[in-house]
Amino acid sequence: MIIDQQEYYIKGLSYSIRLAEERDAEALSSLRVQMDGETENMDREEGEAYIDAAGFRRIIYLDTDKSRNLFLVAVVADEIVGFSRCEGIELRRFWHKVEFGVCVARAYWGHGIGKNLLVQSIEWADQTGVEKMTLTVVASNEKAIELYQKSGFEIEGILKKDRRHVDGQYHDTIVMGRFKD
Repeated sequence: MIIDQQEYYIKGLSYSIRLAEERDAEALSSLRVQMDGETENMDREEGEAYIDAAGFRRIIYLDTDKSRNLFLVAVVADEIVGFSRCEGIELRRFWHKVEFGVCVARAYWGHGIGKNLLVQSIEWADQTGVEKMTLTVVASNEKAIELYQKSGFEIEGILKKDRRHVDGQYHDTIVMGRFKD
């Protein structure tokens, strides 16, 4: 499915959201490492589970080819500053759902980029017949949980002491889902 590029101007910042393209691979590889080092909200520490440009090209190619996947990027002045993915599971018993994830560079928080990546993903999911979107979020990320709840996600469960951060502290993970109306 083709997603048209969307333009936004929020709190003095102009940005667009569009489908990821193979030419974005190098920037996505660098950005992912950067974002992993900027916040404890990500699953990875900086440099973990590294995906090089070739790996991102492969992901983008596959996501473009699969009807149950969506890869979006947020762009400010020709620089990718965030991205989101919806990934479907190919098993028939799970065909009705996709897993959603989003990340935005810290310097661009507060401009609605994550929210608009989510909105575009929800619209895509609803238009393509996805019945359920799922995600996980660290329990301390209250702003994200509030955004997801306002967008129709509900808490389905809590994975206690699911993550251990560098400081040795354990954190719970919240499992959330959104069902198509």
